[in-house]
Amino acid sequence: MQIVHTIAELRAALKNQSGISFVPTMGNLHAGHLQLVEIAKQHAHCVVVSIFVNPLQFGANEDFGSYPRTLEADCEKLKAAGADIVFAPNVTEIYPDFDGKNLNQTMTITPPPIASELCGASRPGHFSGVATVVMKLFNMVQPDVAVFGQKDFQQLFIIKEMVKQFNLPIEIIAGDTMREASGLAMSSRNGYLNEAQRTQAAQLNAALQSMVQALKNGVKNFSALENTATQKLNQQGWEVDYISIRSALTLQPAAAQDQHLVVLGAAKISNNQAGKTRLIDNIEVHL
Repeated sequence: MQIVHTIAELRAALKNQSGISFVPTMGNLHAGHLQLVEIAKQHAHCVVVSIFVNPLQFGANEDFGSYPRTLEADCEKLKAAGADIVFAPNVTEIYPDFDGKNLNQTMTITPPPIASELCGASRPGHFSGVATVVMKLFNMVQPDVAVFGQKDFQQLFIIKEMVKQFNLPIEIIAGDTMREASGLAMSSRNGYLNEAQRTQAAQLNAALQSMVQALKNGVKNFSALENTATQKLNQQGWEVDYISIRSALTLQPAAAQDQHLVVLGAAKISNNQAGKTRLIDNIEVHL
């Protein structure tokens, strides 16, 4: 396995490769990331994994500074998982006008209006930052296939739209959400939680599962389901960002005739390290 840090090194390593799968990450890898590598191995001969904590997608009061950076441990996991190349650039490599303080990235991707809803409502500019860095990475790696986790459902939707609308010759593949035994979706941010808090964190998935069961039982009052779940989580000590039932095909608010839905939630849970940790989850429903 090669570890490269510059675009020049990356392109040299990929020069004679035919068939490239790409898994973009921010590092601090867990079993969910490694599952994406396994999927990538099934679709192309060469698997590239990027590790880059992207400052452009973090807001002013978010956890960019404290986000775990565990490159050495990540590379050990990726080597064992069978990755071929790890691309671990610094900020200047991705943002060439970075002056040590400001990124000076004056050209960015403008995502569709859905990027201002759900996670985007409380994180303005987040998905523009995500789309911009992913487009940069796509240009650097030039993969045939890219694999993203389905836990970030809205992100996956926006990346698929970007690939379609910019006519990129890349197949986007979704990897299923990996979960703890409790049902908690695996996330790098789970590392902020102790064992008791991780147990409590499973309440978010339990709330969504309850909504899914109601939908399967024929309940069509979507707003009532959303409000009930929100109130219950708030009573359990959460600070709910949103609970929403959407069309899985368009991410628009669900209509009674929709057969393929997704139930999404984002909420903050208290922890002893960073005050509150924001967790997200979603479950698809076929009626």
